[in-house]
Amino acid sequence: MINVMNEPYTEGLLELEPQAFSKQSHQFWTLQIAGWLGYAVIVFLAIIRPQLTDPNFNLSGQILNLAVETSSGFVLSYFQWLLIRRLVHLPLKKMLLFSFFSAAVLGIIYNIIKISSFKVIVYHQQWNEAWNMLEFGGWLMFSLTTMGVWTSIFFIMLYNTKLQKEHEMLLRAQTSAKDAQLQMLRYQLNPHFMFNTLNAISTLIYKNDNEKANEMLDKLCEFFRYSLDNNAISKTSLDKELQLLDLYLSIEKVRFADRLTIHRKVSSTVLKCQVPSMLLQPLVENSIKYAIEPRKEGGSVTISAAKQGERLIIEVLDNGDGQHKTVSNGFGIGMSNTKARLDAMFNGDYEIKISENDHQGISVLISVPFEKQS
Repeated sequence: MINVMNEPYTEGLLELEPQAFSKQSHQFWTLQIAGWLGYAVIVFLAIIRPQLTDPNFNLSGQILNLAVETSSGFVLSYFQWLLIRRLVHLPLKKMLLFSFFSAAVLGIIYNIIKISSFKVIVYHQQWNEAWNMLEFGGWLMFSLTTMGVWTSIFFIMLYNTKLQKEHEMLLRAQTSAKDAQLQMLRYQLNPHFMFNTLNAISTLIYKNDNEKANEMLDKLCEFFRYSLDNNAISKTSLDKELQLLDLYLSIEKVRFADRLTIHRKVSSTVLKCQVPSMLLQPLVENSIKYAIEPRKEGGSVTISAAKQGERLIIEVLDNGDGQHKTVSNGFGIGMSNTKARLDAMFNGDYEIKISENDHQGISVLISVPFEKQS
């Protein structure tokens, strides 16, 4: 596998830290608002509501105090969020240490605000009047727990986002590496095809058939112009694949004229299905090389494509003598390259069956998942 994604992948991971927060702003504010509203409701139901029957109970003061307590907690937890955003680049142990230390400091500040507000608003005392360690400590545990819970929630949000980002980066890396592999395998076909075609042109020139040689060169230029225009494409639609095949066959028609007959049986429902680029050309080239070229009377090649269930079934069928079935366990680089590209594109979910047909030629049957081009 070509290691083409190492550098972009590393850069992507480095970019995760600022993106981890910027892309979840809506999630943060939703959680922040809902969390502190829930806090206010719980405190009201657990502490204020049971005291409503007390005639000396200061309801308005308690409600105002709860509003101050909730608002100050909202602000302090927001400061904690901003702090974690700045600490996220640190190693995990340091980030945890600093984050929970800051949570403890903010918890103490929150505790002071709560006690001071309670004394001023509910009992109309000085903010620091009649403090004692027992009272402060009793409130402190709840304040520290509150800030610790928010800090833990922020960490969960952060690492959930980072895991999602890393998963997306991994999928992109795998897709790009697979495309690179498909492209590399496709590049193997160009010199292979070029050699065969130039060899045929050379034979025509040797026979002083310059007119046909010149026509083949023109067709060859047209074929490679089309190929270069789609150079970056590792997979394409079956429709475009058939257009490329037509260009190739126009070259072979110059060589073989009436000796080569092409039949096509392609269902219109499969034209948008995705296949590796240059899937058909090497298969047809093998049929021509081994089934048509050796015979003076020539022969025919039939290209069929149809949908069966959720599979695309492609068949390349010739009526030759079947000699190429035994060549390199699937007639050479064309078949081995085709297998490698199908394996890369469909993760092994493909089937190739080579068999003799009723006319003593060879049938190459390919079955792949039916994936329409988006």
